[in-house]
Amino acid sequence: MASRLEINFVRLLSRCESIASEKRVETEWRLEKYVGALEEMLVALRKSPSKPTPEVLTEYTRKVDFLKGLLEAEKLSSATEKALANQFLAPGRTPTIANERMPATKTVHMQTKARCTGEMRDELLGTVGGDGDDRLLSRCRCVPLDERQSAAELDAVLQHHHNLQEKLAEDMLNLARNLKSNSLAAQNIIKQDNQTLSQSMRQADMNFEKLKTESERLEQHTKKSVNWLLWLMLILVSFTFISMILFIRIFPRLR
Repeated sequence: MASRLEINFVRLLSRCESIASEKRVETEWRLEKYVGALEEMLVALRKSPSKPTPEVLTEYTRKVDFLKGLLEAEKLSSATEKALANQFLAPGRTPTIANERMPATKTVHMQTKARCTGEMRDELLGTVGGDGDDRLLSRCRCVPLDERQSAAELDAVLQHHHNLQEKLAEDMLNLARNLKSNSLAAQNIIKQDNQTLSQSMRQADMNFEKLKTESERLEQHTKKSVNWLLWLMLILVSFTFISMILFIRIFPRLR
């Protein structure tokens, strides 16, 4: 069961994500204050006796860092710097609340990237401060051809970088899958080796027990053989002694 602190943290995090997804004015102060409160609650949550699992804490930290990075990126003066800063932001991987189909931070990240791209296009076309697509289209009709070509080239570059990022993400995903399959294969091989080693150890123990039993039997057999030989020697010596006495009695010494 989630603690009261974690429930409040999730509610505030959901509220921050909702505010971040909305269009804000420069005088908006709530998100920055809320994110500061989130950091304090996250520190308290790490020290709480009923803290969540390490995976959940990592996801919470990832989302709070994303919101902090989003605020820092919005404070930059150039649209290019904002776009570059947003490229390095890492949104959350799981939804914050149950009724989300896609993580809210990921949606905010996509919206921010689109907004930064629009601002870069506005700067290039000299339409900073435009209020909408209609105004942008109306002003683009008055833009010289070379500037329109520059805008088209910028779109092509952005699209190219987007494609490269998607390809890189796909390659990383394939690499992760290959690493997972290789680790599973190695795990199966190690498991089989452990089973073989266990069987060999059991067989070695059985052979040792059999060898011990045979050694005891051989020792007993050796003892029996030595006893029979000893008795035989005693009988032979006794027979020789008696024979000598009889020989002396029967054939006395000549005078």
